[in-house]
Amino acid sequence: MNRRRFITQSSLLTAAALSTNLSACRSQLSEAAALATQESPVAGPLFFNISLAQWSFHKSLWSGEMKHLDFAATAKDLGIGAIEYVNQFFSDKAEDSSYLNQMNQRAKDHGIEQLLIMIDAEGSLASRKEAARLKAVENHYKWINAAKYLGCHSIRVNAFGKGKAEDVRARVVDSLGRLTEYAQKEQINILIENHGGYSSNAAWLAEVMKQVAKPNCGTLPDFGNFTLSFFPYRKYDRYQGLQELMPFAKGVSAKSHDFDEHGEEVDTDFKRVLAIVKKAGYSGYIGIEYEGYRLSERAGVLATKKLLERAGQV
Repeated sequence: MNRRRFITQSSLLTAAALSTNLSACRSQLSEAAALATQESPVAGPLFFNISLAQWSFHKSLWSGEMKHLDFAATAKDLGIGAIEYVNQFFSDKAEDSSYLNQMNQRAKDHGIEQLLIMIDAEGSLASRKEAARLKAVENHYKWINAAKYLGCHSIRVNAFGKGKAEDVRARVVDSLGRLTEYAQKEQINILIENHGGYSSNAAWLAEVMKQVAKPNCGTLPDFGNFTLSFFPYRKYDRYQGLQELMPFAKGVSAKSHDFDEHGEEVDTDFKRVLAIVKKAGYSGYIGIEYEGYRLSERAGVLATKKLLERAGQV
């Protein structure tokens, strides 16, 4: 099981354990109300653009209900003009120019911009074994090439590793240095998000950025991925974390799980986090990444989109 699926399933177990008590003390946004938000007008201009992360539809993609090549059409149908891919859904196609051409054509047909590819399952960039770590670096090269072919600006990589914080950081810094050097020739950025373990410690990740110190290396701050460990369960303060990661941001991920009756995300104050994003001077894309289970994927994405539009009036 890859790390992203582990995080998702662990979060589901936690949510399930809490759902009975939570539902007893607050009302929730209904499926119908969430779907109806697509028809309501946007309040006003935003300081950012909205994109759609493919992981928002991971259940449909894993089940085969949605095909990877149909993702651009799905974004268009939802009124979203840019997409962020996850390599797990076309893991054997990075070097298949015929398939990449189909992706390009689908995006063009629907007027969709392809922004980045989130990379998983290509080895540890912080492995204690140098041969394995260097192999992981090499494994990412094909995705840099694929990102260039698709017109993306970045790939997102992971910083998972075992050992002392300073040792893992040193290995990650070295790997990122190698990746950014390769990616610079293709004018592609290498991004790391807060995605579990040390990388969810924003101060640790900010120090990684400072040590790499390359213009094409940055962060992909996620509103919700600040879990440091599950056993025992520990979290990094998300608002402090965003403040620490935004100076290096070349993308932002709007994580959502569930919504109250007013359409507010139950764990994250979107108005507060968007104020942090704006104060940092960021005006690029913010990608919707819905990971909830109560609402359908479509309803969850639309509820997140409407919340971004409403809270983004800051």
